Amino acid sequence: MKANTILITNDDGIAAPGLKALAEVMKELGEITIVAPDSPQSGMGHAITINNTLHVEHLTGFLNTQNAYTCSGTPVDCVKMAVHEIMKKKPSICVSGINHGSNSSINVIYSGTMSAAVEAGIEGIPSIGFSFCNYSWEANFEPLKKYVKKITSEVLKNGLPEGVVLNVNFPKTENIKGIKICRQAKAIWEEEFDKRTNPMGKEYYWLTGKFVNHDKGEDTDEWALANGYISIVPVHFDLTAYHAVQQLNSWDL
Repeated sequence: MKANTILITNDDGIAAPGLKALAEVMKELGEITIVAPDSPQSGMGHAITINNTLHVEHLTGFLNTQNAYTCSGTPVDCVKMAVHEIMKKKPSICVSGINHGSNSSINVIYSGTMSAAVEAGIEGIPSIGFSFCNYSWEANFEPLKKYVKKITSEVLKNGLPEGVVLNVNFPKTENIKGIKICRQAKAIWEEEFDKRTNPMGKEYYWLTGKFVNHDKGEDTDEWALANGYISIVPVHFDLTAYHAVQQLNSWDL
């Protein structure tokens, strides 16, 4: 196991407790390199920095490792920087997280945590995004660690199908029942904009809304999490809707 090289990143930023918990586990599996945003980047999705410069700072001794860096960009920028500038060769695996908050169902589209994992997958690196359905900065990650180690060890041992990364979510409970391999639930955010006016008379908006699960299936990530199970959803970054190709070919184009 010690021959493994492990890239660790996240979207909550270098100071996040979830990153510290993930690093503690990964040290047991190999040589770690941390490249994480220098500030929170939640909800950035697969954004990259193209109109500004990027800055990288080496953090000597951070979490007792000599290979820790902060990047001024997005989670995807962090992975690109790690793979092409910082690490001498591609890592054995990339792990992203542990995110403070859920990235189940449709949240995977907006997630910086998962986008970092997807970017590593695009680079041909087996990758996992870990998220905990607890937004508290004081969340207890200890019960999760043995599962993080087990899942990561299995990926290191068996690899992943080409073009696939794993989206792993932990339920908000210390009494985890087990692990379920799931599909992504058909759930959405019903969003609203809270319109306000500042003291200067200028209007501004806060995005609000509620998460609604319309999927009653018992094979989904939402069902697993609601029932005390860890959900693992295999995610692929080929967005082609293959089932629609035949229909579109019947059009008079």
